[in-house]
Amino acid sequence: MGRNATRTGLPGNRLVVGISGASGAIYGIRLLEALGELGVESHLVISKAAQLTIRCETSLEIKAVAAKADFSYAVGDMAAPIASGSFRTKGMIVAPCSVRTMSEIAAGVTTTLLTRAADVVLKERRTLVLMVRETPLHLGHLRTMTALTEMGAVILPPVPAFYALPNTLEDLVDHTVARALDSFGYDWPKAKRWGEGPPEAASGDRRSGSPRKSRSKKA
Repeated sequence: MGRNATRTGLPGNRLVVGISGASGAIYGIRLLEALGELGVESHLVISKAAQLTIRCETSLEIKAVAAKADFSYAVGDMAAPIASGSFRTKGMIVAPCSVRTMSEIAAGVTTTLLTRAADVVLKERRTLVLMVRETPLHLGHLRTMTALTEMGAVILPPVPAFYALPNTLEDLVDHTVARALDSFGYDWPKAKRWGEGPPEAASGDRRSGSPRKSRSKKA
């Protein structure tokens, strides 16, 4: 159990979070914090490889990460609620998503609770966001992403955006987390959106103080 195991959110306000073994565990951790700020009930599963990554990339203990979720489950607990389609959720985000996890989901081979939960989201026609973290990509990776997109998944690599003028690593992480949450209609206040922030963040023209020239079509 996590930060508030007694809370029972409505299905439309309940999200599954998977953290797999790719580099970038901070994305999943920050996602859990964002869901807490938004009041969204979170259900967490961490793969064994992700536990190693969390220890390598952060100073957090696994229990501390699990405590950021409302409910957390062992990766081998195939009897967990999120393993069943009758347990209604808004969907799932895998952040980060390793190539192995991505491939397992695409093949429908559910050997862990993480991939089973993702398979459930797909079969129930809910939103599945995969924050695939790998580069460069070979043809097999690209074909797998195509297959998942055809199944209804959203492939959302953690690609940084610099138009928001990030000053810290946290700024970069927050932007990607906010974009992932957009897929579910959640408006996280930390999001810095194009055209909605301060004028200096919108474009080079505005930063220089020169007005934009309107484009007119020639007859």
